[in-house]
Amino acid sequence: MKRLLLTAALAVVASSAFAHGNVSCPAVAKEEKKPQMELQKKLEGEGWKVRKVQNYNGCYEVYGFDGTGKKAEAFFNPKTFERIYPEGEQPETAAK
Repeated sequence: MKRLLLTAALAVVASSAFAHGNVSCPAVAKEEKKPQMELQKKLEGEGWKVRKVQNYNGCYEVYGFDGTGKKAEAFFNPKTFERIYPEGEQPETAAK
């Protein structure tokens, strides 16, 4: 039983680690990037609860809860704050 639980837990961790491997933002010059704090404030104004913002493949990656209270891992263009979806993911399926 313990082995089954451990295997299931590892599968979940591995799948989430690879879930966003196919996302990247267009190259943006450093001076054109908006500060991460601006994105956090924008999202919080939309009802998000932001836990963490970091850089990932040229995007800002945000961890937290979206405006509907669902757990979210989302990517944003650092110049425009437009949401970027990983390859094969659409806006309506993004918030699983």
